Amino acid sequence: MQAEFLVTEQRSDGNYLCIQGDWTLGNFSALEKLSSRYKKQPLPDKSSLDTSRLGRLDTVGASALIQLLGHENTRQLLLADSMLPAEKKALIHTVAQALELTNPAIQKKKPGAISRFFGQTGYSVSAVWQQFISLLGFAGLILEALFRLLWHPGQWRFTSVVAQVQSSGLNAVPIVMLLTFMVGAVIAFLGATVLAEFGASVYTVHLVAFSNLREFAILLTSILMAGRTASAFTAQLGSMKVNEEIDAIKASGLNPVYLLVIPRVLALLVALPILTFLGMVSGILGGLAVCTLSLGISPVMFMDIISENVEVRHFWIGISKAPIFAFVIAVVGCHEGFKVSGSAESVGEHTTSSVVQCIFLVILLDALAALFFMEMGW
Repeated sequence: MQAEFLVTEQRSDGNYLCIQGDWTLGNFSALEKLSSRYKKQPLPDKSSLDTSRLGRLDTVGASALIQLLGHENTRQLLLADSMLPAEKKALIHTVAQALELTNPAIQKKKPGAISRFFGQTGYSVSAVWQQFISLLGFAGLILEALFRLLWHPGQWRFTSVVAQVQSSGLNAVPIVMLLTFMVGAVIAFLGATVLAEFGASVYTVHLVAFSNLREFAILLTSILMAGRTASAFTAQLGSMKVNEEIDAIKASGLNPVYLLVIPRVLALLVALPILTFLGMVSGILGGLAVCTLSLGISPVMFMDIISENVEVRHFWIGISKAPIFAFVIAVVGCHEGFKVSGSAESVGEHTTSSVVQCIFLVILLDALAALFFMEMGW
């Protein structure tokens, strides 16, 4: 046995394993030989540790000592009220912690697949809840600002609102009308194909009118606004956050919510109902084109059927959703823009997040509204 490092002694009160000598980098070769020897011949069990003869100790020696003693003996050494000085205990404790993190042989057991699944599920639920609370708080802040502006007309920023109406509303008219026209045509094709088997092709007109007025016009327009306008809001505000322009606005004594958010919210509240109306008209025109070309229903007959059988309340049900969806889209887009942390990557992440959140919330609210109107018999 290496007498200069480890000595076993039998005393009246039991067996002792005496640690002595300098456990330092200078004795690395001898310590390595000692470690190799005790891998084949384990240390005696039930031996007390005596560190009174231990000389100098550095991280290399502490690592060798921990590997020789093992996890349990090292823990007893640190907990025991021995002659080991506090600084050496601290060194052994630090090295032991480092080995637990880096040495695969003594790493803690990784959680199983079920534990990871429930852990990830809990983390996701918590993140969604925190996002929901943050979004509600931001919406409340915007509503408070809107009510304050009602009593201070001099603070209204008409120029910003008009500019945002043009960029988020007027510039989106072609794509909204084209998309709703094609969807209206597709609905008419499907209706004509299915209803022809029952000899009820004329009811394709009802299908086109009901679906566009109540659901498809507002839903498709809102989804387009989520992908087009909400992402633009997030990217614009996020870029301002990265360039510290929002901090400059605050330093100038101005409120970013009044200056940046309110014009965008008001613009979308104006633009989305107009776009929805145009989408309704375009969708019905798409159905009219298909009915005229495929079913032989003249435009006059098409419009007569709609005026006689489709009530105005269906139009109001569809258009009533527009302000709610507009507010949600604007709030989510601006909220994600203010959450940008300060890098181009963060701008991209939050822009994607705003689009996903807007589409999800729009479809969720539309489904809830459909259930509500169905239960009310509207």
